[in-house]
Amino acid sequence: MSLAWRRERVRVMHADQMAQTDFATQRREMVERQLRRRGIRDASVLDAMLAVPRHEFVPEEFRAQSYDDKPISIGEGQTISQPFIVAAMIEAMELKGSEKVLEVGAGSGYAAAILSRLAAMVYTMESRPNLATAAQERLARLGFANVAVHMGDGSAGLLEAAPFDAILIAAAAPLVPQPLVEQLAEGGRMAIPIGDEQAQELVLMRKSNGEIHSQTLHQCAFVPLIGRYGFSR
Repeated sequence: MSLAWRRERVRVMHADQMAQTDFATQRREMVERQLRRRGIRDASVLDAMLAVPRHEFVPEEFRAQSYDDKPISIGEGQTISQPFIVAAMIEAMELKGSEKVLEVGAGSGYAAAILSRLAAMVYTMESRPNLATAAQERLARLGFANVAVHMGDGSAGLLEAAPFDAILIAAAAPLVPQPLVEQLAEGGRMAIPIGDEQAQELVLMRKSNGEIHSQTLHQCAFVPLIGRYGFSR
């Protein structure tokens, strides 16, 4: 082992440590400026957003933008959602730690990673095989053991694991998919963007005595939910 090789390895390790420190600083600023100052109050959600390394879920070419206040492309026409929207949807679920959660639209796996720190078990669905495989490998590598990635039509839910205490749909639907309503447990919450393919309202739904009660949380813009109970292609 030459002296030059050792010096280069030390240089690379130092650069990596500096990058990780910089990302940690950016993550703290994201939580303070983009989340807390905009009204995210749930301490467990803020802690989870602070703990999960968002840059690990962003393609290498966009990694410098990991903590920016915007969605970021992850390929195949999909995005990792804006941090505030992720936090707002998850906060609305009022998770206490014992819940079983379904996420529709795994994408890079970032929201599932956040959810994994707040719920007992997370099932996340992705219709694009390449994204599903990459998300599964990424979540396993980073140690998020209570997340199961399923490849399939998320608009139909995941009947074999139902009912769910909380359901998050990370893609826009023209109407609420009926299978997801049926798979929501009594007392459960669902967050879903409803609208056309350009703009939607983020709607929170609660199931009480078998009935669904809804309220609008935010204006938003998600990629379309493609599937039997979403937009057709």
